[in-house]
Amino acid sequence: MSASLTAAIKQVAHDFGFDSVGISVLPARPDTIAKPDHPASPGDLLSRLEEWLRRGFHATMAWMTRDPERRADPRRVLPGCRSIISVGMNYYTDHRADERPGNGRIARYAWGLDYHKILGDRLTGLTERIGTLAPDSRNRAYVDTGPVMEKAWAQQAGLGWIGKHSNLVSGEFGSWLLLGEILTTLELEPDDAGTDLCGSCTLCIQACPTGAITEPYVVDAGRCISYLTIELRGDEPALPDDLRRGLGNRIFGCDDCLDICPYNFQARPTSESGFQPSALTRAPSLATLAKMDEQTFAAAFTHSPVRRAKYPGFQRNLSWALANEAQSAAVRTTGPSPVADPR
Repeated sequence: MSASLTAAIKQVAHDFGFDSVGISVLPARPDTIAKPDHPASPGDLLSRLEEWLRRGFHATMAWMTRDPERRADPRRVLPGCRSIISVGMNYYTDHRADERPGNGRIARYAWGLDYHKILGDRLTGLTERIGTLAPDSRNRAYVDTGPVMEKAWAQQAGLGWIGKHSNLVSGEFGSWLLLGEILTTLELEPDDAGTDLCGSCTLCIQACPTGAITEPYVVDAGRCISYLTIELRGDEPALPDDLRRGLGNRIFGCDDCLDICPYNFQARPTSESGFQPSALTRAPSLATLAKMDEQTFAAAFTHSPVRRAKYPGFQRNLSWALANEAQSAAVRTTGPSPVADPR
């Protein structure tokens, strides 16, 4: 029953449009220490999370410090949880950001519609179908909003591995998978965990404009551009000059550590129309966006992840990008004069 039910659930997941699906199971004891055949366990996840918090790498995200035991152990989220169904959707589109002078840069995942809605609707349907297949089961779905360490469980489910930039890398889709998961009381057949294939590569660490990847697999959120342009509230203290300059023209998120990954060479464009960019998100004019009032901002980004930055935070991001643009323009204008031809 377990094998046939697992296969049925995976087929339904693909029918709902998920590009990748895998199963992980919880070890018998929550304090189990990770082993090569089970690299994710509540005990190990908790120790890693607590060390990251101890180092202050969560910056102003105080909510990360609340009940870390619950975040590390899915059984505290869904009592009786036995398995985790991890799903992924490819969001790569065959477009390049238009970064001509005067334009900002928005992270690729926010070019289209809000992925919470796209994945969430499908996860709701998948959860309902699981309830039909196994009426006695209890199931709970999340898309990047629940107290679940989704990347660790996605690796355990075989969707890929956590790279040195701390994001999931897929051998099939490269850096471009958005994740969701269903916690379930069903005892399903597990997949083999993803193997770390980063090897000696450190390109993502070298590519980070602000040095946020302090060591392989460890990110200091307080230096990460995604945090600085999204999670950092608009009324927080001013940035040090080195961080502000490091942001360049980025006004919502950052793709640098993802773009550089060699495994992207086999990435293929998504078939999901909701991830396609708009003219506004692929070539965002800094001057035009800076003139938006709050009502216009809300209308322009109603169905976009960009709204998470909120209007004050987004305007602050634009002010940083405009300052950096002015400095770049000054350098271009006052750069060294051409050397005269000696002939």
